[in-house]
Amino acid sequence: MPKVKVDGVEIEVPAGATVMQACELAGKEIPRFCYHERLSIAGNCRMCLVEVKPGPPKPQASCALPAADNQEIFTNTPMVKKAREGVMEFLLINHPLDCPICDQGGECDLQDQAVAYGKGYSRFQENKRAVTEKYMGPIVKTVMTRCIQCTRCVRFSQEVAGVEEIGAIYRGEDMQITSYLERAVTSELSGNVVDLCPVGALTSKPYAFEARPWELTKTPTIDVMDAVGTNIRLDSRGRQVLRALPRINEDVNEEWATDKTRHAVDGLVRRRLDRPYVRRDGKLVEASWDEAFAAIAAVKAGKSVAAIAGDLVDCETMYAAKALLGGLGSALLEGRQTGMDYDCTNLAAVNFNTTIAGIERADAILLVGSNVRWEAPLVNTRIRKAIKNGAKVFAIGPETDLTYRVEWLGNDLALLGKLPKAVTEAFAKAERPAMIVGAGGIRGLGAALKAADTLKLVRDDWNGFNVLHISAARMGSLMLGYAQPGGIADIVAAKPKLAFFMGADEVDFTAFAKSFKVFIGHHGDKGAAAADVVLPGASYAEKSGTWVNLEGRVQMGQRAVFAPGDAREDWTILRALSAVLGKPLPFDTLDALRAAMAAEVPELGRGGLVRFPWAPPKLDAKAAGEIAYPIKDFYLTNAICRASPTMQRCSAELIHGESYAEAAE
Repeated sequence: MPKVKVDGVEIEVPAGATVMQACELAGKEIPRFCYHERLSIAGNCRMCLVEVKPGPPKPQASCALPAADNQEIFTNTPMVKKAREGVMEFLLINHPLDCPICDQGGECDLQDQAVAYGKGYSRFQENKRAVTEKYMGPIVKTVMTRCIQCTRCVRFSQEVAGVEEIGAIYRGEDMQITSYLERAVTSELSGNVVDLCPVGALTSKPYAFEARPWELTKTPTIDVMDAVGTNIRLDSRGRQVLRALPRINEDVNEEWATDKTRHAVDGLVRRRLDRPYVRRDGKLVEASWDEAFAAIAAVKAGKSVAAIAGDLVDCETMYAAKALLGGLGSALLEGRQTGMDYDCTNLAAVNFNTTIAGIERADAILLVGSNVRWEAPLVNTRIRKAIKNGAKVFAIGPETDLTYRVEWLGNDLALLGKLPKAVTEAFAKAERPAMIVGAGGIRGLGAALKAADTLKLVRDDWNGFNVLHISAARMGSLMLGYAQPGGIADIVAAKPKLAFFMGADEVDFTAFAKSFKVFIGHHGDKGAAAADVVLPGASYAEKSGTWVNLEGRVQMGQRAVFAPGDAREDWTILRALSAVLGKPLPFDTLDALRAAMAAEVPELGRGGLVRFPWAPPKLDAKAAGEIAYPIKDFYLTNAICRASPTMQRCSAELIHGESYAEAAE
């Protein structure tokens, strides 16, 4: 490991480290615009200049210079100070003076570094250049006159998102960043370029002119748009969430978030259920809480009660519903609302066992019925990393663009029983082989487990068998026992007199025509339209809750805002209803509920990654038939998205090819 001196202090740095990394290890702050830890080195902004000896008597870009033995690095000499002032002066030559109307104001790297490292005045008197705006779609707003050509957006789109639709044209003073054909960028991760942009050239179009960062209340929580469990921060003002930003979690989402995670938040204030409703004479009419509870109590259901959990529900709500049904003498619980059924006697057999970060280390990957790009875009970015490290990817399912090279084997689950020679040879050579079974292939779980055994995916220090869930509530519901042997078909066959649907909008409600249906949820979607009683609940932004992601990681979110109108947190609705039904639940506070839940399922109380012991069930290893991916429209997968104008426009433009004309500003 090289030893270097940074401003006279000797430190040891890892082999391959750059001078900039050495300076940071020594506690020195080095300004930068083009450098980013997760992107390739460009070395084109020159803001990170330092003086290095031995070497030429001039400042050098620390981001692109390898650290070597016996180097002396100086970060605060007069030469370095003058060089940085010069670079900043050049960067500001063409930058417009529009900070008061720029959405980046208050969280802008250029502002901060101009104050810290700039001269404080300009000697430039010529006309500034102007650049026409570029259209990048419904998510990203451009003001390209502000661009300093750091190329972070270009490198992100190519290296992380895998969609090479942003690049540079022309050269020198005329260089411009563009999406080439002035069309919307088709990546599900395009909103990340807004966070990456160190100036105000790329900003959030849905959030434009909404608020300043110092006006917002910032609340850490967990995203529920997919099963990845992205760590996010909700920024709210008053009772409205204005934006969602990713928090850094190296094990889950690194520092990225999908466009759905970021911009579905405008659906939180639309189509909301804010008061109870009771169906009378075939129509839903407004009612009081007492009237709604009385209508439910009037159903003499006895033990014939069922509860179905939706895709966004927290563990506390599911536990409260389970406790309520337990008091009524029923165990009809199900969390797979779309009709999927698979054996859950061993949760390791339906878990993402390599972990999200661990899939980067795989050197051979077989995808079974999984469009990873839509089901879990942030798992897809990890697979791209694995490919860069030399991994080969094979897939069974309908061919689609996953942003990387895949050897498609065909669209028949029977292929699991007779894998081609190319697959078996690649997996035989692999040290860390992995299989990812998606929602489209989960009906072939037995065949997948048999193939996992044949391909030796499970070893002493490695478990390469993964099931990729697409519901944020799925792993939590399985841990709480929301799984009938035959799936929701068992609930239908039981013909419950009373059925609770907790945010379950994707159920086939015609199968429950003879049941008294109670919908507890936050949006007036399919579930509310089919219900006999509607009880307004809270969305993920309006309650503190626990969610378990697809790898079995237990995470807690916090309430950012309050639910609108008469809506209440879901577990409190169930607690109040239990008293009316004569079976009061034994908890009155969230802490008491969590203590009871942890007593039944200790892992939900401890938090962190749960390791399920590998003991796969013996299932029928025969599987056949074509695979169909369950997600038909990435942007409209749940009630919040369907209520979001931004997601509606993304769907119309990026999925269905509609064009939008924008007025000149």
